[in-house]
Amino acid sequence: MKIGILQTGHVNEQLVDENGDYPEIFAHFLADQGLVFDNYPVVDGEFPSGAEAADGWLITGSKFGAYEDLPWIAPLEALIRAIYVSGRPMVGICFGHQIIAQALGGRVEKFDGGWSVGRQDYTIGADTFALNAWHQDQVTAVPEGAQVISSTAFCANAALLYTGRAFTLQPHPEINRTYLKGLLDTRAPGVVPENLRQEALSQLDEPTDSARLADLITLFFKEKRIA
Repeated sequence: MKIGILQTGHVNEQLVDENGDYPEIFAHFLADQGLVFDNYPVVDGEFPSGAEAADGWLITGSKFGAYEDLPWIAPLEALIRAIYVSGRPMVGICFGHQIIAQALGGRVEKFDGGWSVGRQDYTIGADTFALNAWHQDQVTAVPEGAQVISSTAFCANAALLYTGRAFTLQPHPEINRTYLKGLLDTRAPGVVPENLRQEALSQLDEPTDSARLADLITLFFKEKRIA
């Protein structure tokens, strides 16, 4: 199954040698799942020919806000709507979660409650997943046709399911310990409140459920369901 990665940002140059850029990170995260990947760096203005260019689509995280006036945002939203109409499965992670919601009529804002970084617990269905987070923006209004399938005290719309169409997540299941440590050391100081940074650092060696989430994403790609 061919998955088109819609790359909406780049890994910080200080971290890319050790971690790779977003396409490499996601290919590693979803390795051994019977998927192959094509990358489209839409952040650099490189788009696929259309929704039919892949069997399924994955939209990455980004340092940008979905609400920013950037030249690639509107074309990406148009592509999202085309993919949605086509019925091809679509997965969005962090920014991807947000831009899909915005493209389909929801709202994304910089959350006045601040940042979420590091290991957090998310309940999806009957299961709880420990996953790494890195965000301040949130989906604050859910589009018609989307079901909230994970909600926390900090993030009301942490995961959305558009039945048979899209599965989107606010946390970052693809972020492993190495990459998170790099973010906390290079990007967080002076931006993320120090108490949150220290708490995230203290939990670096705690296990996450990224592998189980990779299985869930693969199930959605292959069967358009998460259970």
